[in-house]
Amino acid sequence: MTTKKTAAEKTTAEKPAKKAATKKAAPAGKAAAEPATAETAPARKTAAKKAAAKKTAPAKKAAPTKATPTKTSATKTSTATKTSAAKKAPAKKAPAKKSPAPKPPGFAKRESRAAMVKRAHAINEVLAETYPYAHPELDFEDPFQLLVATVLSAQTTDLRVNQTTPALFAKYPTPEDMAAAVPEELEELIRPTGFFRAKARSLLGLSAALRDDFDGEVPATVDALVKLPGVGRKTAFVVLGNAFGVPGITVDTHFGRLARRWKWTTSEDPVKVESDVAAIFEPSEWTMLSHRVIFHGRRICHSRRPACGACPVAPLCPSYGEGETDPEKAKKLLKYEKGGMPGQRLKPPADFPGPPAPPMGG
Repeated sequence: MTTKKTAAEKTTAEKPAKKAATKKAAPAGKAAAEPATAETAPARKTAAKKAAAKKTAPAKKAAPTKATPTKTSATKTSTATKTSAAKKAPAKKAPAKKSPAPKPPGFAKRESRAAMVKRAHAINEVLAETYPYAHPELDFEDPFQLLVATVLSAQTTDLRVNQTTPALFAKYPTPEDMAAAVPEELEELIRPTGFFRAKARSLLGLSAALRDDFDGEVPATVDALVKLPGVGRKTAFVVLGNAFGVPGITVDTHFGRLARRWKWTTSEDPVKVESDVAAIFEPSEWTMLSHRVIFHGRRICHSRRPACGACPVAPLCPSYGEGETDPEKAKKLLKYEKGGMPGQRLKPPADFPGPPAPPMGG
């Protein structure tokens, strides 16, 4: 006969069941503290996987956060590159073209041979008005002194030669005297002119040649003069034109430079320059033309800074603008008597407008 359980008994019976359930759940929570059993092992593995998943998840989420600065850095780099390129961009632009030098009125850029010759004669007329006193700028009293002074003038100024020759000619007044000079003593006298050893050899050689071959006299022909030691065509024409009145064109540094600036020639060769200019002017003009052009090259149309703004030839010059064009600034570039300073001669001609040059040490 089955006996019905009372409510109290049911309650008492349920309590052990709940305790059993509690005991079964406990190992999962206390897995780290209690030794693993066959039943608890799966639960521990599951818990470990969940823990690993939780640790891994933040790492995955953090990845985009780390990538963000990289993109930002790349963006900054790109921006910096563009900015740098933008800054450098102006440097790639072609430099602004300089405006051409101003040309004085009346000058034609293109001209025929006939027009060039006409312009050349006009330049000579202007130079004649500007330098009516043009003359050789070496002090001399006879052909021998002029020959010696011209040889000494190479690679130096006429002023330095003029300051040196008084003592030289006082000791050696004739070719015979100079031919017999002691080389060392001659060198010491001409030392101020530079290249004194080479020049001394030339003076001793030409003096001996004059003594032995020309009876102590300076010859009056180009062919004879150029055979003397240290004498070239330029020196020969200086002597012929100024000591003997024989026409000649003296192509020194100044003459050649101005002849090219004025488009009388394009050659750098003195002999060719001489030939080109000789074809433009009559022989009667050659000697004085040489003086005028050389005067102008020394006083106004300088090699490095020509005084274009103070040049009387400017309206006829195709090279106008190579130098200073401002009139006031150009006036400060003028030399010798044009600049209010002494000339190169210690004994200038009577009509020379400037003061004489001082002697050595003066």
